[in-house]
Amino acid sequence: MVQNGARIIAVGNEKGGSGKSTTALHLAVYLLHQGHRVATIDVDSRQQTLTRYVRNRRTTVESTGRQVPMPKHVHLPTAWGDSIRENQKAEQDIFNRAIDGLRGEVDYIVIDTPGFDGNLARLAHGAADTLITPINDSMIDLDVLAKIDLASGEPIETSPYSRNVQKARTERMAATGRGIDWVLVRNRISNLGSRNASQVQDAVEKLAARLGCRVADGIAERVIFRSLFPIGMTVFDPLEADVLGGAPSMSHVNARQEYRSLVAALQLPRVTSTEPMRLSA
Repeated sequence: MVQNGARIIAVGNEKGGSGKSTTALHLAVYLLHQGHRVATIDVDSRQQTLTRYVRNRRTTVESTGRQVPMPKHVHLPTAWGDSIRENQKAEQDIFNRAIDGLRGEVDYIVIDTPGFDGNLARLAHGAADTLITPINDSMIDLDVLAKIDLASGEPIETSPYSRNVQKARTERMAATGRGIDWVLVRNRISNLGSRNASQVQDAVEKLAARLGCRVADGIAERVIFRSLFPIGMTVFDPLEADVLGGAPSMSHVNARQEYRSLVAALQLPRVTSTEPMRLSA
């Protein structure tokens, strides 16, 4: 399938610590290594984790002379005026300008969103062609999507976040005739099989059926990710021992394969050209 215009991929979850920024940069760097032009946008004005990750990457490049691809990065700040309406309009304008400017320069735009509800987060979700929601591998963390009956694993009531995503999907379809491909990804999966892991997988599949989205293979809990953030690298970059602090392990190899499987599951179309699209709040 071929898409006209840059593909927008948002990574969203209103629960902090779900691995959104790690997922966003790994996806962006994978696409860069595949020869695509990629931009990253950080709309999390509080944590700015993706911005710090990209900054760490740039620092490593400058200090070591390593040749690794860099995304075109943009950080969008939250408006802090007295008027909520004026703040939302200002954020809508800056978001649209960023998207319109990048569409002519890149093939993919990867947006990292904050772990809370906000206007910029909603704009990012509404703009997404693909929405990736990483979920920590725990029944507790599934409450970001729905209230779950722990006995049956059946969803009882969808969460505010899920309702916001469904609203964004409906509005986007009405405005553009295009939907949002929503993909759930289990994150920080334990390497040891357990009854809890089986319960989580079953609950996620039931949630996906309820929400009309897909489930991709998950990403295991690995120490390698904590080692990569300070140097701004990903499992797709060549990692010599002097940069990583030790030789790459099988954990690094396995993590790379897991992210490759995730990208394959996203079924991203080939992008051929760019065209502007404006969004309303």
